[in-house]
Amino acid sequence: MLEHLARKWARKETQPIPEELDRSGKIPQHVAIIMDGNGRWANMRNLPRVAGHRAGMKTVKEVVKVADDLGVRYVTMYAFSTENWKRPRDEVDFLMKLPQEFLSTELKELIERNVRIRMLGSKDELPSHTLKALIEAEERTQDNTGLQLNFALNYGGRDEIVKAFSMMASQVKAGELDPEKLDEEVISRYLYTSDIPDPDLLIRTSGEIRLSNFMLWQLAYTELWFTDVLWPDFSREHFYQAIVEYQGRARRYGAV
Repeated sequence: MLEHLARKWARKETQPIPEELDRSGKIPQHVAIIMDGNGRWANMRNLPRVAGHRAGMKTVKEVVKVADDLGVRYVTMYAFSTENWKRPRDEVDFLMKLPQEFLSTELKELIERNVRIRMLGSKDELPSHTLKALIEAEERTQDNTGLQLNFALNYGGRDEIVKAFSMMASQVKAGELDPEKLDEEVISRYLYTSDIPDPDLLIRTSGEIRLSNFMLWQLAYTELWFTDVLWPDFSREHFYQAIVEYQGRARRYGAV
């Protein structure tokens, strides 16, 4: 029943690429997304919150397709934060089942698209079925060379930085790391994103204008784009709008 309702409300019309989007111009290499508004989307339709999360899962698939078609190299989805454990138990249990459900239905197509899947976040508290699905997806796609799809799961920006400094402190104490040589490049090596570039563009849906503890180190010079659209209603057209605005901005990194 929930799946039927989610399908009904989450249908999206295919949008043509707008003329103002320059496909030969600057396409962001890395797009990070805070997928917000699933619960409100469901509440507005008198549906349980979990219906919104399932509808949002279909948006993930759509966004991966359009990003891949445009030549984006990395997409990082904020799927579950370290603070989301505070939500009602039944909602948390449902959210922990979504990676398994999504990958069981979409992994084949993702592999055909040459997509590589990675998880960013702490694996310690994840249920075994969630972790198993993610590890299997990582292993089956590890040799893929196309778009890299990162799921930030049980992820918190401050937690990531604390863990990084804890590892560095241990290595300094053991004489394996010279504290005099610590700089931004060294610190970045201890983050979950050590082998990928920082996001060029951050998209957040639902009208909220904050980072919510997401990639606090990596977003230092990222272009931010906010929309009132709730995540299950986010379409190719909205993604194109974000790219067009990104292409119109000048990134100076503190210079003139």
